[in-house]
Amino acid sequence: MTTLTVRGLPDRIVEQLKARARTRRRSLEAELREVLIQAASQPLILDALAEADRIAALTPSRTARRAA
Repeated sequence: MTTLTVRGLPDRIVEQLKARARTRRRSLEAELREVLIQAASQPLILDALAEADRIAALTPSRTARRAA
């Protein structure tokens, strides 16, 4: 398992994360772990855009259809 160190977070953000952890009855570490897991599980918008471009490339354009 890897250990991460995050430097330079504003105190306000740390306090918000601590409050979030308290409301979920978790430690700050457990809350941060969950936040990171959720963030990493989200598909990247770039993946969806690349797939849309791939599908668009397979679809004949309107200009090509008119010329035919």
